[in-house]
Amino acid sequence: MSAHDALPRLAAARMHFTDVVSVGGVGLRTRPLRAFLSALGIAIGIAAMVAVVGISSSSSAGLDRTLSALGTNLLTVSAGTTLLGEEAKMPFEAESMIERIGPVEAVSAVAKVAAAKVYRSEQIPEQQTGGMTTYAARLDLLPVVGATVRSGAWLNAATENYPAVVLGATAARRLGIGAASPDAQVVIGGVRFTVVGILNPVPLAEELDSGALVGWPVAQSRLDFDGHPTVLYTRAEEPRLESVRSVLAGTANPQAPNEVDVSRPSDVLTAKQATSQAFTGLLLGVGGVALIVGGVGVANTMVISVLERRPEIGLRRSLGATRGQIRTQFLAESLLLSAMGGAGGVLIGSGVTVGYALAQDLPPVIPGWAVAGGLLATLVIGAVAGLYPAIRASRLSPTEALATP
Repeated sequence: MSAHDALPRLAAARMHFTDVVSVGGVGLRTRPLRAFLSALGIAIGIAAMVAVVGISSSSSAGLDRTLSALGTNLLTVSAGTTLLGEEAKMPFEAESMIERIGPVEAVSAVAKVAAAKVYRSEQIPEQQTGGMTTYAARLDLLPVVGATVRSGAWLNAATENYPAVVLGATAARRLGIGAASPDAQVVIGGVRFTVVGILNPVPLAEELDSGALVGWPVAQSRLDFDGHPTVLYTRAEEPRLESVRSVLAGTANPQAPNEVDVSRPSDVLTAKQATSQAFTGLLLGVGGVALIVGGVGVANTMVISVLERRPEIGLRRSLGATRGQIRTQFLAESLLLSAMGGAGGVLIGSGVTVGYALAQDLPPVIPGWAVAGGLLATLVIGAVAGLYPAIRASRLSPTEALATP
């Protein structure tokens, strides 16, 4: 059969999917470094988007786990300010009055001992307080606020009467104390206290993290504490939580309910998460910009590829390849290039998410929609970036293309 007879058959031949993939991969195989660098731009954008969504979702899952473990029924009642702007004081009997509220399940308290500063030793200058606060604490504080001890033990009926202190997680770190022991001592209000315990971070009472907690009796006898509670932690029945919340201020201080602040710590955590999600939206925008830049890189690569491969295009056209087949070849090449970058970006973003979650002790969560959306975005970017070069390649006539030096 002559070549003249074979041309119509070649022109009429239809390219199957495997043929399209094979022909589209020619440019990637012959120019691997250029293909890698172009795919890298797409990968960075997709990795950023998947990682941002994954880290945000993992943080949300961690918050949900924390609230499930600690509960959302904790209310705090704290002393506010007077009409003259001075620090208010709650009555001595505030705890017992709140305990009489029917739906209240548990109440505990701490009191800020403002004059008792915390130091590692007597040689530390007085102005270097380290941002730590001394609290007189009730013995039943830990279960009410959901706190746990990392090292040593919590105060008991014996140690609350003696110079013994339990440090919050942040306070222990600032003081350079890694574990509780008889040799670990700090100076509080000029008195040496032995560190008998160190707490884990307390999500629902973060003020305790930077606190040094001592027994109520020893604070009164050794630190000139007047006995007025500063913050009351209240657990109430979940269905009646809002009803309890509405009467807490008047119950804690009937004479001046306006001098009492009532809050729900879980609301603060939720608000922080909402702020984090807003920041996540900003980072997604940055990832989107990176993805667009990657798409421009793919388009640039495809345009250069068309210019460099004009003789190849002319040869294929002279052998009977149709304009549509040429267009499909270069569009497929662009899609493959973008898909490679997208797949790499998903793997990198997923790896970053898992690494962050494990480091922060969070459940790793990678939403399926983020993965699917990232891959779909790469295909859209690839199609848009490769459309013009593909059309340009298909419009080249065989004689024009073969005449290219």
